[in-house]
Amino acid sequence: MYMKKILFLFVFLLTLNVAKADTFDVTAAYVGSSYFDKAQVNALAALSLNITAGLEAKWANEHHTFKDPVYSVAVPVALDFDLMRFEFRPFYYFNNKSDQAVFQDSSAFGIQSKLVLTINEDTANDLYTHAFIGVSFARQKGTVFYDTLPMDNRYYSQMAYTLGLKQDFYQAFSFRITGAAFQYPDGITGITGVRSILDQQELADLQTLDIVHDLTKYTFAGTLSRMWSDNGSSFYVGYRFGEFYTADNEHSILVGNSFPATKQVSLGFAYNHVRTTHNTNKRDIWRARVEVIF
Repeated sequence: MYMKKILFLFVFLLTLNVAKADTFDVTAAYVGSSYFDKAQVNALAALSLNITAGLEAKWANEHHTFKDPVYSVAVPVALDFDLMRFEFRPFYYFNNKSDQAVFQDSSAFGIQSKLVLTINEDTANDLYTHAFIGVSFARQKGTVFYDTLPMDNRYYSQMAYTLGLKQDFYQAFSFRITGAAFQYPDGITGITGVRSILDQQELADLQTLDIVHDLTKYTFAGTLSRMWSDNGSSFYVGYRFGEFYTADNEHSILVGNSFPATKQVSLGFAYNHVRTTHNTNKRDIWRARVEVIF
């Protein structure tokens, strides 16, 4: 409850400052698959030369999981300095009833943070290297399942740690590698599943369009991008492998592009194929995105 009040106060104060900004960057996206639909709206504004802040709102309809659609909000803030950038993003998932009375209502809150460091900045040859370190925390209310004990309606905490490196070449190519490891302060031994509302991608970029509820051990991923800086378009392809405590190991292949439609509007489309190592579960997910700069 206190987290909700603090976040809403932060949103109110932030809105007052964002209203004074000269430019706004608004992005709307729809993600769809055979078992869920999700829509998201982001609004970002440069409050000063060094501070960028905004608001995010998400709606998700997961079929046969919750009684009502899942609603969540987040407040991304970034502080830019000469050779470093600090990002933090508190988030909150509103309480939602399960579609079965035996399971507890679900909610979640937490914060994601990341430090981006410039290792190399060769402006003469357009070569740039960035490293990033992320630490995130979340606490969620849900139902925990055990291999020997009965299920337990309880609060459950998580942490995630991310390391990554991004290399840009000649404003035309970009390569990024990332790795993430997850920690469970409340313990993980004997747990076979969690019926929860939290998308694990609030804690770390799992390079998928999927909604991930399974408890993750670790992931590693790589993304290659081709950019055309003269017209602002790009094409990217990425691969991710993840190992989970409560699901089979998983592969994810992500392909997408973005391109300008007008001077102020750009469009983007992406396709994600996800499958487990033994091909017992395959999923195809699509995303359409529009970005408008005011």
